[in-house]
Amino acid sequence: MEDTIYTKGIYTATIGVRAIDGDQFQGLVSLTRDDGEDADATLYEVEAASGNEEEALEEARALAHRILGEIEL
Repeated sequence: MEDTIYTKGIYTATIGVRAIDGDQFQGLVSLTRDDGEDADATLYEVEAASGNEEEALEEARALAHRILGEIEL
């Protein structure tokens, strides 16, 4: 699966999915800031587990939009 990337100003959110206990999946958002310095990514996890990868990816997408929406430039 190819990474999906969203940007706002100098911030980049990359969404993904990982398998967790049993047949459950969790959405993830990695947020980086491109301000010319070496900055580590901040990893956000969707709180609820999903029954399939597509649901987890949709949850990660919603979380990425929420995070980027809260950033003030």
